[in-house]
Amino acid sequence: MAVLNNIQALTHALDLAMEKHQNVIVYGEDAGYEGGVFRATVGLQQKYGEERCFDAPIAEATLVGTAVGMAINGLKPVVEIQFEGFSYPIIQQLFTHVARMRNRSRGRFSCPMVIRMPMGGGIRALEHHSEAMEAMFAHNPGLKVVIPSTPFDTKGLLLAAVESPDPVLFLEPTKIYRAFKQDIPDEYYTLPIGEGYKVQEGTDVTIVTYGAQVGDCEKAIEQLKGEGKNVSVDLIDLRTIQPWDREMVIESVKKTGRLIVVHEAVRSFSVAAEVIATVNEKCFEYLKAPCARVTGYDIIVPFDRGEHFHQPSVQKIVVKIKEVLDYQF
Repeated sequence: MAVLNNIQALTHALDLAMEKHQNVIVYGEDAGYEGGVFRATVGLQQKYGEERCFDAPIAEATLVGTAVGMAINGLKPVVEIQFEGFSYPIIQQLFTHVARMRNRSRGRFSCPMVIRMPMGGGIRALEHHSEAMEAMFAHNPGLKVVIPSTPFDTKGLLLAAVESPDPVLFLEPTKIYRAFKQDIPDEYYTLPIGEGYKVQEGTDVTIVTYGAQVGDCEKAIEQLKGEGKNVSVDLIDLRTIQPWDREMVIESVKKTGRLIVVHEAVRSFSVAAEVIATVNEKCFEYLKAPCARVTGYDIIVPFDRGEHFHQPSVQKIVVKIKEVLDYQF
């Protein structure tokens, strides 16, 4: 058992993946010699050589385009994009080739690759270093979108992504890269892509979230307890945005009758919008209050001095929980 933060869990998972699967190739801008912008790939080039872990040019579209050729010829590329905000150049390759290869070839070829990207704010970076665009990727059929919230999940989900026969976008919240550590097993293990995780059971309200906001929601629940409010919360970490665990959410809302979705991405056309629409379709008659959401605003991510206004906070979550619980028809 090792005690690791999220960055260390990433490195550990990549090491195990390269050791077990000889076709895994890791590369990206500064991913070789330097070990990546956040040092997630540190030591891998020294251990596995320059042919399996190397630096790529500053050309994001080329990184993913090269991975398409590798993938359909039997390799398993794990590509690092330095920040999610730098992913706009890869969209042409991603949406028109990566996501469609299996369908286009009528199953003759798949495009199994992992594209890792730091996402979200909270580290006082600039706009293209702090964006959360998971809904845009999830909207495009053919892509799996994974967002871990703990070192244990990071390792298990990344290894599952490596084993996936189809492309996976692995989005890593920068805010929790080094925020805390956790005991995780030394051995190789995977977690199922597409299954949520029930962080805690409750009966009064369902909170659906993922990534860095899982910790914020836990703190909000603790704050309510500190205020003497006995609120029983069913807290769900989606872990995977596409495909997401509809069954877990629907079952929970049928039990609690109330739903709050929390994420830092902008509000309109978001994951929250999709979850709430599904709940309205599948369990409208069980609802005791309108579904609610705590999200970022519909703006470009502010510079570091203003980003805390944009992101969900513990206090915003506390206020929303009280509002939903107090609602009367």
